[in-house]
Amino acid sequence: MSVESIEIRLAARPQGWPTAETFETARTEVPEPGPGQVLVRNLVMSVDPYMRGRMDDRESYVPPFALGKALEGGAVGEVVSSGADGLKPGDTVLHGLGWRQYALLPAKAVAKVDPSVAPLGAYLGVLGMTGLTAYAGLLRSAEFKPGDTVFVSSAAGAVGQVVGQLARHRGAARVIGSAGSAEKVAFLRDELGFDAAFDYHDAPVRDQLREAAPDGIDVYFDNVGGDHLEAAIAALNVHGRICVCGMISVYNATEPTPAPRNLAMVIAKRLTMRGMLVSDHGDLRDEFVREVAPLLADGTIKHRETVFEGIEAAPEAFLAMLRGDAVGKNLVKIA
Repeated sequence: MSVESIEIRLAARPQGWPTAETFETARTEVPEPGPGQVLVRNLVMSVDPYMRGRMDDRESYVPPFALGKALEGGAVGEVVSSGADGLKPGDTVLHGLGWRQYALLPAKAVAKVDPSVAPLGAYLGVLGMTGLTAYAGLLRSAEFKPGDTVFVSSAAGAVGQVVGQLARHRGAARVIGSAGSAEKVAFLRDELGFDAAFDYHDAPVRDQLREAAPDGIDVYFDNVGGDHLEAAIAALNVHGRICVCGMISVYNATEPTPAPRNLAMVIAKRLTMRGMLVSDHGDLRDEFVREVAPLLADGTIKHRETVFEGIEAAPEAFLAMLRGDAVGKNLVKIA
């Protein structure tokens, strides 16, 4: 017996910003699992900035999405039928075939999660890929040390909110964040405990960062690129470190962007600038969960989610994430 499933497909490759016409909704039949497979009813799925890169047909660290095929991404769901040892109906699993109601997967492509330990959304955010990105990027790529002053761009986003709180927990002298609205700035200061935060719309980033960090910064966690990266290079102290996690300001650009125009300062300041992909840091996962799960449970680390209802809302959840409309992690509640 097969089940009918709704899925969201890539209808067209965007030129610049994606639109509603980038996506199409389709119905399909998903068969029962064969040996070594599981059929999963998806409950919650994630939308993430890296998905924008996969919409372009270009060489990258991960293959592009195929036109006319369902998109992919992190999801948590319930096993409804299993042809694999060790997985049974009712088990809750994490996997990479979101953007659909039902997913047929090899058993080796799913991981059990415990919904009694944390809410399902946490396994896609603060305890999932975005949390591990923050942990590995700050501690390994940026080589954070207690006493560092840390600047995080897009700090109210899924990764940024964890970076700032981890830095505070690990003994940062000062944590500064940029965000795109007064609401997000208040969230960073009042709820997450950032020492300073500013709205990058209010004035040039370079000027606001200089005011927030008069003694300079030691670590910059880059989620934005562009003028934020240029401002950070200007503010970094000698032997400062940059973790380049993302550059969301240029993902939809149709022309080359000029910034950073001060890259020569890397020489005199002896800066370290390192790109990072979370897939390189799977060896940190157990350590990350051991440290962060108790901090989440006792409220030391807070996180916010913006939840969209229904699989048909997935495109809007993705577009809202790119626009920066929401606070924290954008999730789609499928069932």
